[in-house]
Amino acid sequence: MEFPTFLPRMDFKNFVFVGLVLLLQGCVKNNPDPSWLYIDKWSLVANPELSGAEGELSHSLTEAWVYVNDQCVGVFELPVKIPLVKSGNVDIKVYPGVRVNGIAATKKIYPFCSVYSANLTLTQNQTVSISPLTKYVSNSQFIIEDFEGANVMLENDPNTSMANFVLDNTDLQPFNGNTYAKVDLNSTDSIWVAYTTFGSYLPRGKEVYLEIDYYTTNRVVTSLLAISPSGLKKNPNIQLNKSTPETVKWKKMYIELRELIGASEASAYFDHGFEAWKESSLPNTEIRIDNIKVVYMP
Repeated sequence: MEFPTFLPRMDFKNFVFVGLVLLLQGCVKNNPDPSWLYIDKWSLVANPELSGAEGELSHSLTEAWVYVNDQCVGVFELPVKIPLVKSGNVDIKVYPGVRVNGIAATKKIYPFCSVYSANLTLTQNQTVSISPLTKYVSNSQFIIEDFEGANVMLENDPNTSMANFVLDNTDLQPFNGNTYAKVDLNSTDSIWVAYTTFGSYLPRGKEVYLEIDYYTTNRVVTSLLAISPSGLKKNPNIQLNKSTPETVKWKKMYIELRELIGASEASAYFDHGFEAWKESSLPNTEIRIDNIKVVYMP
């Protein structure tokens, strides 16, 4: 997978600026009859070389970095219809992007998914449509708890957790697969604390993400646990925001871990924590979690 070499040094605002300049100046002022490119939403497909190691193919790839003949025309939320000043035969590259840590202002190319490439013929005043496909790249590494196997790598904290997760699939359609972790909080069972038991050594100075599917009416705080000979250091990280009971639905978060890993002791190995305290505004709240997935490259 090849990325343009300047991408890591440009932030989202720069990309928006580039896109607006090209679209507004080029299409509106210089070319009243542009060609149009319609890009549909992303589809994440299996990579045969991974033989299913990537787990369930849930995703929230909402963004696209679009290049025409290796020139950036902008960053867009899909689906989108883009006016282009070019016509004739062109090479299109579309890079999949995510909202890092669930924040709209921190959009990045997702380094573990492949670029979509196509050769198209553009015609002025006509629209060409593409439906981009992507897959996890072949050198991606995964640590996954999808609650489908016999040995679950998530444990309730016996000392602080008043509520316990259970495996269920009866009262809510699972996001993917057959089973998810279910936690119900109430006035008696008002605190939930749990940790993974991955015990994984993760690379320093490289991209590492935690993907998680969740459905919750209660805020959940995630943390990275760095375990070393000097002890355990809990690094609170991203909060999974609550939804109201009327609007709650399954969502997906991509949590960036590179900085926290780099700040930990060199000998540390890592696990992941989840903590929730019942919202005082509701008599009962519900938390559902599925497809906890650590993704990195060696």
